[in-house]
Parts: sequence; structure tokens; C-alpha cells
Amino acid sequence: MKTKIEWGAAVRALEGWREGLSGGAADNADGGSNAAMPSVSTVAERYRQDAWAVLVSTIISLRTKDAVTLVSSRKLLGKAPTPQKLLKLDEAETAALIYPAGFYKTKAANLHKIAGILIDKYGGEPPPDMDALLALPGVGRKTANLVLIEAYGMDGICVDTHVHRISNRLGAVSTKTPEETEFALRETLPQKYWKRINALLVLYGQNVCKPVRPRCELCVITRHCAFYKSATGSTSVSR
Repeated sequence: MKTKIEWGAAVRALEGWREGLSGGAADNADGGSNAAMPSVSTVAERYRQDAWAVLVSTIISLRTKDAVTLVSSRKLLGKAPTPQKLLKLDEAETAALIYPAGFYKTKAANLHKIAGILIDKYGGEPPPDMDALLALPGVGRKTANLVLIEAYGMDGICVDTHVHRISNRLGAVSTKTPEETEFALRETLPQKYWKRINALLVLYGQNVCKPVRPRCELCVITRHCAFYKSATGSTSVSR
């Protein structure tokens, strides 16, 4: 069952929580804060307004931990800051540069195909168009949205596993897949929050609203959360 979310209050609470992370508001299982770990959006932000770099880093990030993504992206983009430079490497060199990213050989092959397409069809730049991006090998809606948001400043909603999970737990959507969640959020989430929601919910999902044993005792948005209210029988709006 879907719940009407007070998005303004929820976003303000999440942003306040993020500001407090450096003070130890969220700790990992070993007692240390995950505040320094970048979200996928933070990985892309390092290369803001460079569409090729955003695309490359986001492809590398799929099924890969953020810390690995950062290192692998820096190594590859240091050697191949443009599609033209990438094609001067062979696939094995590219794969070695992004290792140990998940599926690094497949990603290397896709990156070489993408580089060729960009040079042949788009003047060497990823196009600022959702359908054109989705036609590139290995590019899904999450990657395409990140390129449009981070490189071109366009409105979009990037939905990964954290955004999908938390949106469903809140009751904001009732969906089975991240793609369904994106389209559902487009109907319910005010557009002014579209660009911000991914970074907030990814970090929150890594630290508080985890897939297993969510840390509801630390949650700052329980007043908005259908999962919390159902699990505790609470009707409290104190947070």
C-alpha cells in the first residue's frame, strides 16, 4: 500500500542527518563511520560536466564497491580521458586498468564499443538524450540518468538498489524493480528533489536503512515510514 510522503520534511531530515555524519551519527558494523564512502552520485560528481568521465565511472560502478570504483575510474581516465584515447588501448589494457571492478572484462569490451559509437555518431561525446544513451552497450536507466544529471544538469531520478528499497519501505511506491520505482517516483516525488534523492538515499541505505536489519533506532524519517509503523505498531510522528 502506498503512503503519501511529506517529501519536503523527509528530505530536510535526511540532509540534516547527512550533515551530522562526521560527528558519528551513522556507524558501520565495525563501529566506524561510513561517511567517507562515496555514493554512486559522488563518484560521478568527481567528473561533473565531463560526460565521458561520468559515463565511464558510472559503468565501472555497476556491481562494484564505491572505493574500487574511485580507484578504477582514476586509473582508466588517467590513461583515457576521451573516447579517442581509450581506443588507443586494447581491451586487455582497459580491463587491467579497471580491475578488480566487477565484470571488468565485460565492462572493458562495452567501453570500447561505446567509444567507437560516440566517435562515429556523436562527435566523441555522450549524447544528452535518454534514448540515445540507452542504446549504448551496457547502459541502463541508472547510468543514463546519472550522465544526464551530473554531466548535463538535466532533471532525472537515478534509482539503484538503495533508492528502490527505501522508497518501498517508506510506502512512497509499491514496485518490483528499480525501473518501476523510477517511473513511480516521477509521479509522486516533487521535481525539485529528483537530482538530490539518489545521493541521500544511497548514503542512508549504506548506513541506516540497510537491506538486512535496518537500524530503525537511528532513523530520522520514521514518521514517514510505513515499514517502521507496521513493524512497531507505532503511530508516532516524533521523527
